[in-house]
Amino acid sequence: MDRRVAKELLHLRDWFVGVDAVTGAGRAAYLVDPLRQEAGDSLLMKIGETANRLRRADLAAPEGVRWADAVATRNWLIHQYDTIDRSLTWTTLVRDVPAWRDALAELVAVPEDAASP
Repeated sequence: MDRRVAKELLHLRDWFVGVDAVTGAGRAAYLVDPLRQEAGDSLLMKIGETANRLRRADLAAPEGVRWADAVATRNWLIHQYDTIDRSLTWTTLVRDVPAWRDALAELVAVPEDAASP
């Protein structure tokens, strides 16, 4: 696998963990916490940028993953930041991102021999 692609996949793995941290306290906590919302936005933007890089690198998306969807979400958040619907970003964080994590699990997994120093 291309080194740049592998690096982007490792970023995705880490950002999926971040999404779990942002959403872990539940919907009500997310909706009243501007910092948690900003963290969620940041993660969605990073996931979208990574999807764009992976698409440009011609990495085939596994079933259930459309690189263009994440790129569109990224673009919306960046350009329409003043009209973000937090219920919609919540849904993206708790429904779409975990589905991507599952679909990409094999690609973002770190082999045991690579995980040890």
